[in-house]
Amino acid sequence: MKKERGFSLMELMIVLIILGLLGSLVAPKLFSKVSSSKKKTAVAQMQMFETAIDTYRLDMGRVPSKLEELVSSDAANWDGPYLPKAIPLDPWGKPYVYNIPGNNNRAYTMLSYGLDGKEGGEGENEDVVHQ
Repeated sequence: MKKERGFSLMELMIVLIILGLLGSLVAPKLFSKVSSSKKKTAVAQMQMFETAIDTYRLDMGRVPSKLEELVSSDAANWDGPYLPKAIPLDPWGKPYVYNIPGNNNRAYTMLSYGLDGKEGGEGENEDVVHQ
C-alpha cells in the first residue's frame, strides 16, 4: 500500500488552536491603536482647519461663520478656497462642531464628539477639542 502524505486532523487542530490564542492576544492591542489613531487624525484635521481659518481671518478680518466658507463664498475680499477639498467628516463619519464665539474668550472652538456623537464620554466616545 502506498502511504499518503499530509497532516492529520490532530495536527491541524493544534495549529488552529495556537493561531486562535495568538489572535486573542494580539487583536485587543491592535484595536486600541485604531482608537488612538482616529483621535490623532481628528486633531490633525482640526489643525489643518486652524491654518485655513487663520488665512481666512487675514483676508476677511473675521473668522468664518461656518467651515464651508473656507471652500467657497461670495463675500468681498474672499481669496479662497482656503482648503483644497470639501470639509471632511471626522474620523467617525460625523461633521465637526464649529462654535463662534469659542470657549475661554477665543474666537472659535472646534471639536469632534467622538464615536457616540454626543458631548462627553470616555475612551473612543471622548470629545476631541481644538481651540
